[in-house]
Amino acid sequence: MSQKLTYKKAGVDIAGATVFKKKIKSLVRSSFGPQVLKGIGGFGSFFKFPAKKFKDPVLVSSADGVGTKLKIAILVNKHDTVGIDAVAMNVNDILCVGAEPLFFLDYIAYSKVKEPVLVDAVRGINRGCIQAGCSLVGGETAQMPGMYSEGEYDIAGFCVGVAERKDIIDGSKIKPGDIVIGLASSGLHSNGYSLVRKVFSQRELKRMARELLIPTRIYVKPVLSILRSAKGNISGISHITGGAFYDKIARILPANVDVRINKGSWYIPQVFRLIQNKGNIEDREIFHTLNMGIGMVLIVHKQVATGIITKLKGLNLQSWAIGEVIKGKGKVRII
Repeated sequence: MSQKLTYKKAGVDIAGATVFKKKIKSLVRSSFGPQVLKGIGGFGSFFKFPAKKFKDPVLVSSADGVGTKLKIAILVNKHDTVGIDAVAMNVNDILCVGAEPLFFLDYIAYSKVKEPVLVDAVRGINRGCIQAGCSLVGGETAQMPGMYSEGEYDIAGFCVGVAERKDIIDGSKIKPGDIVIGLASSGLHSNGYSLVRKVFSQRELKRMARELLIPTRIYVKPVLSILRSAKGNISGISHITGGAFYDKIARILPANVDVRINKGSWYIPQVFRLIQNKGNIEDREIFHTLNMGIGMVLIVHKQVATGIITKLKGLNLQSWAIGEVIKGKGKVRII
């Protein structure tokens, strides 16, 4: 007589997933703000919008993932930081229009991994939400046999924030004479890892894993502080991710201006030079792929630039005047 087939034998462990979800309930509660009306576990999450704080609010959203940085985490079995990356990639994006993040949802997909891996990943997501001042209100953990190799998983996320309509920063007010301020990155952040894994051997990746897994810096609190104090004087914000300087800064430029970046104006961490030299990568390619030590750019009026750099230093965030806006055609030049 043939053995009866079950969902677990097909590769999906519902009971194990239920135990995991119970374990993370108390963990994620630490990110809840007063607007969260119900804990995770239901069919939907409840968040009471703080309407009285705003006059003409606009909701701003983003969805993004961690990318092949996860390959490094899996290689060295360290999973407690990549969740921060998932949050950072989203909250930093909506910050570029001046939005304050409200809540975050995650999506973790896998074929077969050990439960502590999932718990560590969610622990990182929760830490990222706390750093960003938003609530982890729910998400999905999907076991999909055959979609991923055993031990592999993927993380993506979705966040919603809010901005006053009149305060939205869209780059339209950028003008010649504005100063480009670069905010220090914490490392490679979450872009360019396919290139990094091509440059280094498995042995080298293991040796460098501690540095390569430094989580993406979350800029929300210091930049929101700057926006409140320098209201009207910040004309553009760009998150330096895929496409780096050339694509991400150009995205916010009006058609009649260029940005000129002086590449000797800030400290470039050694890891970027190591990647460039070992991979024999040309300057234009490396500045088009990696953040080179600059994770976010503020374009500000010239008269406030020095004050903003000073204030950021007081907020424990190093920054530099790395360029200026000039007349042009919507391009970025690095000299």
